[in-house]
Amino acid sequence: MNLTTPDPQNLSNMKPGDMFAQSGSLIATLMFLWAMFQQYFPYRNYIEKYFRRFVTFINPYIQIKFYELTGERLMRSEAYSAIENYLSTKASTQAKRLKADIAQSLVLSMDDHEEVAHEYKGVKLWWASGNNTMEEQSVSSRRCERYYKLTFHKSQRELIIGPYLHQVLNEGKAIKVKNRQRKLYTNSGSYWSHVVFEHPATFQTLAMEAEKKQVIIDDLITFSKAEEFYARIGRAWKRGYLLYGPPGTGKSTMIAAMANFLGYDLYDLELTAVKNNTELRKLLIETSSKSIIMIEDIDCSLDFTGQRKKKKEKVEEEEGKDPQTPGKEERDTKNSQVTLSGLLNFIDGLWSACGGEKLVVFTTNYVEKLDPALIRKGRMDKHVEFSYCNFEAFKVLAKNYLKLESHPLFATICELLVETKMTPADVAEHLMPRNASGDTEIQLKSLIEALQLTKEEARLKAEEDAKKNESKESER
Repeated sequence: MNLTTPDPQNLSNMKPGDMFAQSGSLIATLMFLWAMFQQYFPYRNYIEKYFRRFVTFINPYIQIKFYELTGERLMRSEAYSAIENYLSTKASTQAKRLKADIAQSLVLSMDDHEEVAHEYKGVKLWWASGNNTMEEQSVSSRRCERYYKLTFHKSQRELIIGPYLHQVLNEGKAIKVKNRQRKLYTNSGSYWSHVVFEHPATFQTLAMEAEKKQVIIDDLITFSKAEEFYARIGRAWKRGYLLYGPPGTGKSTMIAAMANFLGYDLYDLELTAVKNNTELRKLLIETSSKSIIMIEDIDCSLDFTGQRKKKKEKVEEEEGKDPQTPGKEERDTKNSQVTLSGLLNFIDGLWSACGGEKLVVFTTNYVEKLDPALIRKGRMDKHVEFSYCNFEAFKVLAKNYLKLESHPLFATICELLVETKMTPADVAEHLMPRNASGDTEIQLKSLIEALQLTKEEARLKAEEDAKKNESKESER
C-alpha cells in the first residue's frame, strides 16, 4: 500500500483530476486505518479518556451549558428562561444576529450560534447560544435542543458560579416579570385556561379612603420584598387577604388593582368546578409564583361545615319550606367533594409553599357566615372591610368620571352620603355621562335625586319594621 505523498515539483504538472484522485485515495486510506485501529486496538478507550484529561488540564477555561428543556417531561428550564431575559439586555448592543419577540414591548435576544462578551468585577467571560439536533426514536423525527454556554477562566470558578450566576438568574427573572404579558386564569375541573389580563383598575382610580389605600399599598410592597424574612422565620412566602362588605363596594376592583400594582398573574379559582381535594391540590401546584389566587364569594362557593346547613334547615322550617328539597346552591355544589380540611391545606398546608410569592384573596358579602378556622390570622392575614360610599370615595369617583375636584353641589352630596347607604357602584352609575354635551351638573343632580330617594325608602322601611315589631310584641 503506497502512502507516499506526491512530489511537490510534479504538482504543477498534474491535472486537477489527478490531484483530487490522489487526495481522495490518501483520505480513504487514513479512514481505513482509523477503523482498523478502533476495531482491533483494545486500549483505544483509555487513550481517548486520557487525551480528554490532557486537553482539560492544559485548557484554562471552564464551560457551563444551560439547556432549554430539562427533566423527564422536558419542561422549559427556568434557568434558561432567566438567562435568555438577562442576555436580551446585553445582546442588543453586541450581537449581530438577533431574534425579536413582542410581549409588553419589543424584546430582542441572541440568535443561534451567536456570542457576546461580558465583564463582571473585572473578569472577562463569554456567553454563546447554540443548539443540538436530537434524534427522536419514538416518532422517527428530529428536535432542536437549544442551550446557552458560559465560558470563563477556571481561576474565577467561585466568583462566577456563586455571585455572578446568582445575579444573572435574579435579574433575568425580574426582566421576565417586567416584560411578560400577564394572564387571567380560570379553572375547568382540574385544568387552567387563560386569557390576557387587561383590567385597567389602579389604586388611584379605586373609590376608597386614601389612608386605607395607603395601608394596603405599604403592606403589598413589604410583602413583595420579604423573601429573606419569610425564609428566616420558616414560613411559606405567601399572604392571605379577606375582602368583605356589601355587594358593589369594590372588592373585585381591589383585586385587579393589586394585580396591576404588583405585576402578578391572576388565578380565579371556581371551587364548585373542582371535584375533590386531589384536584384542588393539582390546581395549586400548577399556579406560578408572583400570582394572586382569588376565590370570590367564598361563603357561597361550598358548604364546608354542617353549621350553615343546620341553620338553613331551621330557617326553612320556620318559613314553612321542606328542608329535604335541595336548594340551588346545593344542586350546584353536590358534585364537589372539596372539604374544609382540603381548602385549609390549599391555603397554608405543605403544598401551599410551591412556587412562593403568592397572595390568596377571599371575598365575601357575609363575613359572619365563614368558619373561623378559615379566616383566622395566619391564613387570612389581613382583613379589609369595604363599606358604603362615603364622601372621600365619592371625590375619587367625581375626579375619575367628571374630572371634578370641587363643585357647589358637593356639600349637599356630602350630607346625603352621611345619611344614606349607597354603594360606590351605584354612585358611579349616576355619574356616567347622560348626553354628548358633557354637562357635569346633570350627573350631580341625578345622584342627589337618587340619594334622596334612597333616604326616603330607608325611612319608610324603618317605619314598617317598627310596626312589625310592635305587632309581634302585642301578640306575645
